[in-house]
Amino acid sequence: MRKMLTRILVSMIGALLACATSSAQLKNFILKGTIKDKTSGLIKMGWVAADGNFIKDSAVITNGAFVFKGTVSWPVMAYITTNADGFKFNDANSATFFLEAGKLTLHVTANDFANMKVEGSATHDEFVGLEKAKAAATGELKQINEEYRKAYEAYLDAKKQQKPESELDILKEKAEAIKEKGAGARARSTEISKEYIKSHPDSYLSVYLAYTMFPFMSLSEAQALYAGFTEKVKQSADGKGFLKSIREVEAGSPGSVAAVFAKADINGDSLSLADFKGNKYVLLDFWASWCVPCRKGNPHLLSLYNKYKDKGFEIIGISDDDNNHEAWKKAVAMDKIGVWKHILTGLKRTATGFDKSEYISATYGIRSLPTKILVDKNGVIVGRYGGGGEEEEDLDKMLEKIFGS
Repeated sequence: MRKMLTRILVSMIGALLACATSSAQLKNFILKGTIKDKTSGLIKMGWVAADGNFIKDSAVITNGAFVFKGTVSWPVMAYITTNADGFKFNDANSATFFLEAGKLTLHVTANDFANMKVEGSATHDEFVGLEKAKAAATGELKQINEEYRKAYEAYLDAKKQQKPESELDILKEKAEAIKEKGAGARARSTEISKEYIKSHPDSYLSVYLAYTMFPFMSLSEAQALYAGFTEKVKQSADGKGFLKSIREVEAGSPGSVAAVFAKADINGDSLSLADFKGNKYVLLDFWASWCVPCRKGNPHLLSLYNKYKDKGFEIIGISDDDNNHEAWKKAVAMDKIGVWKHILTGLKRTATGFDKSEYISATYGIRSLPTKILVDKNGVIVGRYGGGGEEEEDLDKMLEKIFGS
């Protein structure tokens, strides 16, 4: 789950950087803050500026007070932290808030950033109000997430101790079962957010919510939400990022020509999508060794492959394991799916972040795993399952329609 959140964050920041424009009107802000139980040291803040750069700033804490000054063009989600190595999720000394132009004040307590108070940001006031409306669902999720964290840490500890795979599988399954307990609460929280978006089309909070929730909604739903926004919020970084994400998924959805890629496969041999044009339907299976739903679905995918492989059907597994080749190859072997083709997404880590120039997942608008895309013999996408498309069960019906039972 944490890896997926990181991927989403990377995609969002990348889109924000690409979509922000220097022509946006800059407005000044001054943020005066106090921190209880900490009288000295540094406090750090970060946000995406209008010119597309990610700004990292720091202020000296003097007698428990600090000041930040800068410019923004629209309300933007910012982070604040006292951690020496920067912002961390679910950390007692890290938090996020909506930064906007004007005079703002922020009051926080060391080791309790979650309960900070922000004044002067109308968008943050909206956010606090929405969180209150979701309090019951959020409280339930918080408890389940804590159970999940403990269960997942038990799995990681066992992995470090090199416990048998059978034991690791049991621990991972236990953690995933705990996470699934929160499905109802997550659905209630999501529905409240969606209703807020629909009823507040001129809100920067609404477009931020839509953008962050995009990986978990259908393409048609995202298109409808975007169409409902006012021009003001469409022109914000979140508005432009949301539209860019929609366009990427459209490019990887039925009716679009599949983008051709060429990579070295798991055996070091060259593989190109163009090799199959004219004679085979190709299913692009976006997955990862760490993705439990992906791994659970492999036995069924293997049965589909065996059923249709002699009728003109091929699978290319595209794994999000670019930084862990050993785990990728081990998962392919364990799940007995080496019978079809396998490549990596092409995401490269650099000294300053990520190189996405050959990142297949971005080309096809992949926002969550697993996602499967079916390409016909003419190189045209005829199906998208999961990740903004139809349910995976619909893939079975499509293949039966194409090849017969």
